[in-house]
Amino acid sequence: MTRIYLLILSFTLLLLSCNREIKTTAKLELPKKEIKPERKKIYGYFKDEFQITQDTIRRNETFGEILNRNHLDYPDIYKIAQKIKDTFNIKKIKTGRPYLLLSKKDSLDSLAHPKVFIYENTPLEYTIIDFNNIDSIRVSKKKRPVKKLRKTAQVVIEKSLYQDLTDHQLSPKLAMELSNIYAWTVDFFHLNKGDKFKVIYDDIYIDDTVYAGIGKIHAALFQYGGKNFYAFRYPTDSLGYDYDYFDEEGRTLRKQFLKAPLKFGRISSRYNMHRYIKLYGRIKPHLGTDFAAPVGTPIMSTANGVVVKKGYTRGNGRYIKIKHNATYSTQYLHMSKFAKGIHVGSVVKQGDVIGYVGMTGYTTGPHVCYRFWKNGRQVDALKEKMPPAKPIDSLLLPKYLKDIQTIKKELDSL
Repeated sequence: MTRIYLLILSFTLLLLSCNREIKTTAKLELPKKEIKPERKKIYGYFKDEFQITQDTIRRNETFGEILNRNHLDYPDIYKIAQKIKDTFNIKKIKTGRPYLLLSKKDSLDSLAHPKVFIYENTPLEYTIIDFNNIDSIRVSKKKRPVKKLRKTAQVVIEKSLYQDLTDHQLSPKLAMELSNIYAWTVDFFHLNKGDKFKVIYDDIYIDDTVYAGIGKIHAALFQYGGKNFYAFRYPTDSLGYDYDYFDEEGRTLRKQFLKAPLKFGRISSRYNMHRYIKLYGRIKPHLGTDFAAPVGTPIMSTANGVVVKKGYTRGNGRYIKIKHNATYSTQYLHMSKFAKGIHVGSVVKQGDVIGYVGMTGYTTGPHVCYRFWKNGRQVDALKEKMPPAKPIDSLLLPKYLKDIQTIKKELDSL
C-alpha cells in the first residue's frame, strides 16, 4: 500500500513539474523585429533622397532662370530645353503657377543640383521633367486622382446671382457654368427678385480633400421671368464623345436666330450703307432689313431674350428692342401695336409674338424694319454667321425623352 502511495505521489509531482515547464515556455517572448519607418514619397520620388524647393513662377521668369538660380549650368539647361521641346513648351509656363524642384548633391560637388522639375499645369494636372540623367530625359504628364460628389442646389434670387450663391455656401463657379449653358436664354445681368434655379451637378475634389471646382452640370431648371427653362446634358453622338444641353422637348439651348421676324412676308429693302431714301431726298444708310407684310401681321422675336426698350419715336414709330445675350440684340420698328403683356423686362422666347406690322414713324408702306446688333454695332442680319443650333437627332429623340424623365423628376422635386 505504501509503495502504491509513493508511486501516485511521484507521478503527481512529475505532472506538476511538466506543467510549470509548459507555462514557463509560454511566457518566453521572441525578439521583436525592427520596424523601419515608411519612406514618404512626393510625386513618386522618395523625399529623403532630395532637397525640395517649392515656389511659384514669378513675373517674366523663365524656365532657364529657375534652373540656373538653383545651380544648374546654362549648357545643361539648353540641352534639356532642346530635348523636351516637342513635349513641353518652356515658353508657356505661366506666372503664379506652382512648381517643385527636386535636387541632390553630386559626388564631387557640395552644391545640390536640380534633377527633377515638376510644373503644376492646373490644380488637377502636372508635368514631371526628370533630367537625373541628362542624356536620357523623361517627360511625363500626370493627373491627380479625383473624386466626384453629386450635388443638388436650389437658389431663389434675392440680391444677385453671385451674392445669393455665396449666401448659400455655393461656389461662384456655378454661376459661370450656368451662364454658359443659358447664354441664349437668361440675361444674367437683369435677373429679377424671385427668379430661381435648381441644379444637379458634380463637385470635384482632388485627393479626396482639395476642392477643385464644379464638374459636369447634369441638369438644371431656371425659372426666369415667370417661365421655366430646362437644360439636360446629353450626348449628341452614339459614342458619347460630344455633349450638348437640350430642353424638355429636345431643343438645343444654343438658339440660332430665326431668318425673319415674320412667318409670311417679303424682303422689301435690305441692309445698305449707301441707299437713297426718297423720304429724306438723300443717301442715308439703311441699317436694317425691311420685311413687307399687311398691317396686323404678327411680329416674332427671332431668339430668346429680354425686352430692354419699348416705346415710340418720330422715326421708328412703335418699336421694341430685345437683348438676347452679351453679344446680340435685335430691334423691331414701325409696329401698329404691341402684343399684350409685353413690356420692358419681359422675358420672351424665340417665336413669341411681340407686336404687329404697321406704318408708324417714317415709312411709305406697311412693314417691319428688323435691326440686328452684334457687340453694340449694327450689322446685316442676313449676312451674319449665326451660332449653330441643331436640335437633338431625330433618331435619338425618343430615347432622350425617356432618359431625362428620372432626372427631370429629381429636379422638379427639389
